[in-house]
Amino acid sequence: MTYETLVLTVDDHVATIELNRPEQLNSITSLMVDELVAVFAQTNDDPDVRAVVVTGRGKAYCAGADLSGGSKSLDAEERGWAEEVDDFRDGGGLITLNIFASTKPVIGAVNGVAAGLGATMLLPMDFILAAESARFGFVFAKRGIVPEACSTWFLPKKVGLSKAAEWFYTGRMVSSSEALDAGLVRSVHPADELLPAAYALAREIVENTSPVAVGMIRQMLWRFAGTDHPMDAHRVDSRLNYELGTTPDVVEGITSFLEKRPPRFPGTLPADAPASYPWWTEPEF
Repeated sequence: MTYETLVLTVDDHVATIELNRPEQLNSITSLMVDELVAVFAQTNDDPDVRAVVVTGRGKAYCAGADLSGGSKSLDAEERGWAEEVDDFRDGGGLITLNIFASTKPVIGAVNGVAAGLGATMLLPMDFILAAESARFGFVFAKRGIVPEACSTWFLPKKVGLSKAAEWFYTGRMVSSSEALDAGLVRSVHPADELLPAAYALAREIVENTSPVAVGMIRQMLWRFAGTDHPMDAHRVDSRLNYELGTTPDVVEGITSFLEKRPPRFPGTLPADAPASYPWWTEPEF
């Protein structure tokens, strides 16, 4: 599939998604929303993809929603949303829910400013690596709106309720070092070392682990982050290990360990997902 606002490449089981509106600081249009939803569906369905790296072209990662329409940019009537309020779905939420649903690990490589939707779309990614010059802005209160893209669910899980409140309430720009200290960012790098570090992490996952196991673990981590009791996880991990225990991936994992060699896992996703996956029922809007 060809995209107008993104560039997708796949090399050695690692997909790279580049936001590609550099002259507009990769600000997000309705077309980019649609393409981001589509590209994460594509990488999730591609058995050759085992990890995803997301970055921006040019000097910014993403400056947020395209506000070139001025004060009318978020006006519901101006954008034709008024008659659809009961069924309206925030575009940022469509992006983050598709990332949340991914069975492939997602690594954000933030090469510059990430503000508004540019910041919130990072939150369901598993790892965020940042350039030293990167800044993060949860600026919604400064624009008279509330945070979108499910970010009031995601951000406290990354940095805690108090820090999330501070960043949301003030709307100030957060440096890469502050984001690192708060736990939003995994690591900070000189600009020319950012993507190599992201790819090194992706390769560590790809070269050493079962893609089926990693995919199940990813969904378990994210979905059990909001449940009330560890019994929810116990039921699922018991069932998954029962189903995975006789698969070729387990045979290879044990054999390669005993033979002291790197594993060559044959399983892929989505084809080899366990029978009980998905174990949840998606909530209705």
